[in-house]
Amino acid sequence: MDNLEKVEKIREKTGVSYEEAKAALEANNYDMLDAIVSLEKEGKIKNGQTASYTTGASREIIAVQEFEKAQGDYEEACRKKGPGELIRNFIKLLNALLKKSIEVKFCVDKDNKTVAEVPVLVMIMFVVCMFWVTVPLVIIGLFCGFSYHFTGLEKVVVDVNDVCDKASKTANDIKNDFMKEENKEN
Repeated sequence: MDNLEKVEKIREKTGVSYEEAKAALEANNYDMLDAIVSLEKEGKIKNGQTASYTTGASREIIAVQEFEKAQGDYEEACRKKGPGELIRNFIKLLNALLKKSIEVKFCVDKDNKTVAEVPVLVMIMFVVCMFWVTVPLVIIGLFCGFSYHFTGLEKVVVDVNDVCDKASKTANDIKNDFMKEENKEN
C-alpha cells in the first residue's frame, strides 16, 4: 500500500482532511495504526466517528510488504553501491522471494476438490529438474479433468488463476471436440 492509499484509508476511517491524515502518517513513520491513534488523542476524528483498523494483517499482506521492502532496500543499496550493504540487501531480497515461493501454493483440483497442494518452490524444482516428466503430466492432467490454480498471495494469484482457468477450459473444449468427432465417425 503506497502512502497515498494510506492517507486515503485514514481519511475514510476517521473523517479527517487529507492534510491531517498526511501529517499524522508522516509523524508516525507511515504506520497507519499509530497515525489513527494520534488523531484520536488529538481529538481530530469528526462527527463522532470511531476509527477502526485491524492490526491482524494477513500473512499474504505481510509477505508482500516484506518483499517490497526488501526489493526497495536492494534498489537503494544498488544506488549507494556499498558492497557490504548490497550483499546484505540481496540476501534479504532472496529471503523474501523464498518466503513468498513457500507461502504461495500450486493446487491440483478434480471435481472441485483439491487433490494436491504444493508450494510453488517445489513445483519450480519439479519443472527444472524433471521438465520432460512434469510438463507432460500437467498437460495430460488437463485432458483428464484436472484443473490447477494458485493460492496464497491475492495480488499475484488473480491473474495467474485466470490463465489456469482458460487453459483448463481450452483443454476441455479440445477434449469435447475430439469426443464429438469420434462419436460422429462411429
